[in-house]
Amino acid sequence: MAEDSQRNFRSVYYEKVGFRGVEEKKSLEILLKDDPLDIEKLCTFSQRFPLPSMYRGFVWKVLLGILPPHHESHTQVMMYRKEQYTDVLHALKVIRFVSDSTPQVDIYLRMYQLESGKLPRSPSFPLEPEDEVFLAIAKAMEEMVEDNVDCYWLVRCFVNQLNNKFRDSLPQLPKVFEQYLNLEDSRLLNHMKMCSAVTKLPYDLWFQKCFAGCLPESSLQRVWDKVISGSCKILVFVAVEILLTFKIKVMALNNSEKITKFLENIPQDSSDAIVSKAIDLWHKHCGTPVHSM
Repeated sequence: MAEDSQRNFRSVYYEKVGFRGVEEKKSLEILLKDDPLDIEKLCTFSQRFPLPSMYRGFVWKVLLGILPPHHESHTQVMMYRKEQYTDVLHALKVIRFVSDSTPQVDIYLRMYQLESGKLPRSPSFPLEPEDEVFLAIAKAMEEMVEDNVDCYWLVRCFVNQLNNKFRDSLPQLPKVFEQYLNLEDSRLLNHMKMCSAVTKLPYDLWFQKCFAGCLPESSLQRVWDKVISGSCKILVFVAVEILLTFKIKVMALNNSEKITKFLENIPQDSSDAIVSKAIDLWHKHCGTPVHSM
């Protein structure tokens, strides 16, 4: 026991002075030198550790398939990506769906619609729910990524991942959320059931939009690290931790409308702590990937 305590003390100390982050960065740099890149190991790293900001965009592009595993192809592939972006944008301008004054996120949406065969007959047509999801994710991604070409491809491929890889999983997340909240705090869950709030929680904001528009980008990108590397279940634990963090506030509210309104606009200064605790909770219940790095 004394040895375990000493080891835990050293771990906490090293993390506080930055040693742990240095070792993680070195491990990632070694992985990024592989040619071809080992996608499975990169996924494992992203699920175990936070990605350093200087490498996040590159790793996301690799994990989402925007860049291939072979290094020598990266420059040429990104040139093709840029040409495709330019061609699609030009086509939209020719048919007058966008102009120089169109907001960038709206341009991304029209490009995505055109490429997926879902462009409406007129720009004035009302947006579909799936379009609202796309715009929310695009607005958040725009705050994280400066380059328009990179931003579009990241949004495009991230949304495709949600629509394809997680198509069957996302609708199940409200039920999974309820199960884990019951394990963590059954009294809190019972209170929300008594208020008829469980079915009216902002699940679209939490799960369909992956907390885009709910968490600030500095916290959100740590959640998206896990989603992009293959686990949409992290979204459940962020939602659970939001409830646990604001338990006193939620318990003081006595109707579903007030609870939902509060949870849609949680205090932003708590988001970093919420995400850190959510990741710990995720590891506690789901373990960590077993693939060797």
